[in-house]
Amino acid sequence: MEVYLVVGTGKSGIAASNLLKEKNEKFYLYDGNANLNIEDLKEKNPSLKDVTVFLQEVPDEIKDEVTVAVLSPGVPVDSPFVLDLQKHNVKLSGEVELAYSLGKGRVCAITGTNGKTTTTALTGLLMEQHFSDVRVVGNIGIPYTERVSDATKDSVFVAEISSFQLETADTFAPKVSAILNITPDHLDRHHTMENYIAAKESVTKNQTKEDVCVLNYEDEVLRDFGKSLSCKVVYFSSLQKLPEGLEGYYYSDGVIYKTGDEKIIDVKEMSILGLHNFENAMAAIAMASAFGVTKEEIVAGLKAFRAVEHRIEYVCEKRGVRFYNDSKGTNPDAAIKGIEAMDRPTYLIGGGYDKNSTYDEWIDSFDGKVKKLVLIGQTREKIAECAKAHGFMDYCFAEDLKEAMDICYNEAKEGDAVLLSPACASWGQFKNYEERGDMFKEIARSYEE
Repeated sequence: MEVYLVVGTGKSGIAASNLLKEKNEKFYLYDGNANLNIEDLKEKNPSLKDVTVFLQEVPDEIKDEVTVAVLSPGVPVDSPFVLDLQKHNVKLSGEVELAYSLGKGRVCAITGTNGKTTTTALTGLLMEQHFSDVRVVGNIGIPYTERVSDATKDSVFVAEISSFQLETADTFAPKVSAILNITPDHLDRHHTMENYIAAKESVTKNQTKEDVCVLNYEDEVLRDFGKSLSCKVVYFSSLQKLPEGLEGYYYSDGVIYKTGDEKIIDVKEMSILGLHNFENAMAAIAMASAFGVTKEEIVAGLKAFRAVEHRIEYVCEKRGVRFYNDSKGTNPDAAIKGIEAMDRPTYLIGGGYDKNSTYDEWIDSFDGKVKKLVLIGQTREKIAECAKAHGFMDYCFAEDLKEAMDICYNEAKEGDAVLLSPACASWGQFKNYEERGDMFKEIARSYEE
């Protein structure tokens, strides 16, 4: 019998604890914050009232008793605490692995650097056109463990899976997987690009020849990776017709086609903008189709879908200036997509927590479209130096998001846009990108017409 140690008391850790409680598994709860108020924690989560909680330290006799540590995604597998657990022969697991091992149902897993949330939400909607029990979970904001206890073999899980979660996935075997793209991100955590790529690609490691993996043909790393897979590979391409012999979907002149030149949908019939979103749509189509959703059902879902909150989200217009919230643009590559989607001169708010990213390609993408760059957060000087090196001098610093928005609002003219697309994580100033995006929307709506 396994004895679990749930590491972390955030949303993921609490959901994992609740699942273990429901399944009558023995477990302890741990948090590295010595100042955490255990009474408050148990008051907010009454189901945990009898659970032993350790703060900062775990006694050696408990480490010897524990067989599995369920790590929250924010806990690095190479942290001193986790390395010490491994010395006690504790097996590492995670919230995704726990949900998969204790639950039922088929899984569609989506990973990649950018586009995961939009693709997951869209895939969920397409699946709902066909299946009666579809559960959209994972990094999208609903822990997988939160939705698994009453699942049946007919349940379909559409899961957004991060590289952090894949590090601790052992037996996790999605029926259909998708890797949307791979660009540098989270190198502060994974240390090398090779480690990051390996984490993303590991979503396929337990897939069999009966399963499907959806890959971006325009991503060189993934195109090569596809040749090594034993499962069925379906590609999508936004730039060209797929070569003879490959199965998948491609975009051409405003239309998404299936190989064999079968028209799926004119993109004007969808409410999402930008080439990156057409890629997300093709990935979602490929996954839903692999699950047996019909073309008619897929088209109906595509027409009904609305853009995800915090991803190039139109907020409001004040004095002829449009405000767009792209708080989910937490790395340079994602933020480039935000700029590319703008069709008017743009005041851009950037900066935040430093994930060891480089900003050269982001600055180059401004391409006459960005009128001014207003920088906040830990990375502001680093980004300013990069901007200067690329000859972009129209930048200034602000102390916080409110000051940055006031600068933009006071300087922008009718016909301009104000875009929050930070190219950085929100940590340090905000709890998460949602909180940052919500504040942006609240401030934008408070301005006078």
